[in-house]
Amino acid sequence: MSQVLSKSPKHCAQRGRLSIDKSYKKLFFAFSAFFTTVLAFIFLIWLILHPAKPQFSLREADIYQLNLSGPHLLNSSIQLTLLSKNPNKKVGIYYDELQAYAAYKGQQITLDTSLPPFYQGHEESNLLTASLEGPGLPVAPSFGYEAKRDQSAGRIVLNLKVNGKLRWKVGTWVSGRYRFNVNCVSVMAFGPTVPTGPLSSNQGTQCFTAL
Repeated sequence: MSQVLSKSPKHCAQRGRLSIDKSYKKLFFAFSAFFTTVLAFIFLIWLILHPAKPQFSLREADIYQLNLSGPHLLNSSIQLTLLSKNPNKKVGIYYDELQAYAAYKGQQITLDTSLPPFYQGHEESNLLTASLEGPGLPVAPSFGYEAKRDQSAGRIVLNLKVNGKLRWKVGTWVSGRYRFNVNCVSVMAFGPTVPTGPLSSNQGTQCFTAL
């Protein structure tokens, strides 16, 4: 007597699902391997090129207004000129969302001023200018005292800052955005003998850049 083997519909469905699951797993592993290879390639390029952070220097800063209109309200007007340099030979830089402002004794004395985004090629330099204004900004009660003390000493020290985001460009590949901060220290003559007009600094001070 011969024995007839039969398979139920349930058993066939289970085998079908197993076959589909195996196909999805193969597809998943193939995509994972491809994605890992691409990331490894990009990381290798990054290690080889290793882009250096951009360099900034203060070319000129002019204070046209810096006076209290009330006990704790400051009016300020400062013209700023910076030199930005990309030191990389094979990496370009996209600058996005640039904001500049001035600070004195740890407190902000102008509003944030937006600078236009731009692209900087290999070993390229660009001049950046900004008009920093502070109409009626609230300041600490000690501001007047600190300013008079600096005037007696004959100089005033300002921090001129730029915050923003940048992207690296290698060939056709462009990285994600990275935050960076620039801090420039400007020392200006400030005393009773200073002529009428803007207080100026054109020392070409190198700025500190954090990335």
